[in-house]
Amino acid sequence: MIELISAARCIKCDLCVAVCPDRVFDSVPKEAPRIARKSDCQTCFLCELYCPADALYVSPHFASDDAVDEADLIARDLLGSYRRTLGWANAKPRATHLDLSYRMFEDGTVQP
Repeated sequence: MIELISAARCIKCDLCVAVCPDRVFDSVPKEAPRIARKSDCQTCFLCELYCPADALYVSPHFASDDAVDEADLIARDLLGSYRRTLGWANAKPRATHLDLSYRMFEDGTVQP
């Protein structure tokens, strides 16, 4: 289940909003997306896979509204860990927070 969107890491690209098949997120202008329908999350990890900033944490082990500790997740290198485990990090340059490829979706002509 989606547990966290790190406001400090989020680059406000809304890719997580676009790729979520269950519409768990709401887009918020000039802010990080909001987890609006957490109970609808099917733990597919698509949002974490597509996040270019490692700003999301999805966990199959949590299924409650208990808050997770972002500092602990960062210390254990868990933000974006699913993407890295699958090898997606190898297909992107280091410093993914600088990856601006998400901008191709901004004008609406290219759909994710």
